[in-house]
Amino acid sequence: MIEITMPRLSDTMEEGAISAWRKQPGDRVEVGEVLVEIETDKAIMELEAYEAGTLATILVPEGELVPIGAPIALLDDGTPSESSAPAVPPRERAESFVADSAPSAATEPGDGSRATAERGDGDRLFASPLARKLAREARIDLREVRGSGPGGRIIRTDLGEALSHAGGASPSAAEDSAEAPVEVSAGAPALSTESGTATAPTKQIDEKRASEAVPISNTRRVIARRLGDSARSIPHFYVTAVADAEALVRLRTELNEQLTAAGRPKVSVNDLLIRASALALREHPQVNASYLDDASTTMLVHHRINVGVAVASENGLVVPVIENADQKSVSQLGSETRGLVALANAKKLTTEQMSGGTFTISNLGMFGVEGFTAIINPPEGAILAVGGTVREPVVLGDEIVPRYRMRYTLSADHRIIDGALAARFLQTLTRLIENPGSIVA
Repeated sequence: MIEITMPRLSDTMEEGAISAWRKQPGDRVEVGEVLVEIETDKAIMELEAYEAGTLATILVPEGELVPIGAPIALLDDGTPSESSAPAVPPRERAESFVADSAPSAATEPGDGSRATAERGDGDRLFASPLARKLAREARIDLREVRGSGPGGRIIRTDLGEALSHAGGASPSAAEDSAEAPVEVSAGAPALSTESGTATAPTKQIDEKRASEAVPISNTRRVIARRLGDSARSIPHFYVTAVADAEALVRLRTELNEQLTAAGRPKVSVNDLLIRASALALREHPQVNASYLDDASTTMLVHHRINVGVAVASENGLVVPVIENADQKSVSQLGSETRGLVALANAKKLTTEQMSGGTFTISNLGMFGVEGFTAIINPPEGAILAVGGTVREPVVLGDEIVPRYRMRYTLSADHRIIDGALAARFLQTLTRLIENPGSIVA
């Protein structure tokens, strides 16, 4: 019997969700056949079988999230299991691994929210994450519950009687509502301390706001974690510039007329901006850089210009990367960008297509946004936030004339990029936008 575990499918992956099982228990599996689709922090990827056999048991159902190394299925290859230990039910086996992966801490009396506790005799008490959550919600002291899982671990089925005595939901009902958010209104008391107990007013607030718990994808959870880390740990500063984009719009119109006549795809303003940004990075290589960490005595200055393009796909924000953007024509950049966006919407981007970026562009101009600031995509040193190209009244000499104007803001890591360098970079970018012939030359 072969134990199939959650693999590491990207450098930043810490856990994965089962998107879809391509094989079911009893199905024959050959080497190289796709066994399961796994949603990582970046995309949905296929896991191929490395051994032949029959899929015996699925340990983790579709939609569940488990850490790297957790057992997700058993493959019967005809060889007996090496373990002589009693068989562990599949669900409990997966729960046991998740609990083993969680940090251990002592449980306070009456609080079931920690990984371990101390029984009265000093023995350590282990519980699965789901059991801890149910116990916390029902105010059950886990030290009074006897576990039936591996090594005496408390699992959700062990809480059935305790939950009924506490007036709580059954394990299955509690599991269904485990992801419901608990919100507290501004100005409202977070806890009621009558009779000496604290109770979060979840029910009342849910009724008042008619809230709906919407599941968050693994991709969205990772986006939230990484952007939160970036905003907290990187000292951002912002520099905004405005360019006269009249010549750029006129050039794009002429190019698209020629491309349409030749039966080729049109180019967008974003394609021209990618090219212009890549050329500006070539002139200012220290913006095309990464900060390592506070203990390092060096920073990384990248000699390749790989521009990430922030894509608001149907499945969340992803940043596919165009390699060597400064060496490609505007038409090539447009074609590659369209292909990457299509893959992003289909959740077919590979890890390779989303790694190695040195600079990112986020463009919300097509949504009518005038300007905004963006959070740096680590480990890059800067990101460019681009607003819309808007026709505005502009003073030229003694006249007021309508001209296309474009606003953009550079978010920079102040540990490696100072204000003057950021300003010079935007000066170069503005010059290129206002003289677009140099972009396509």
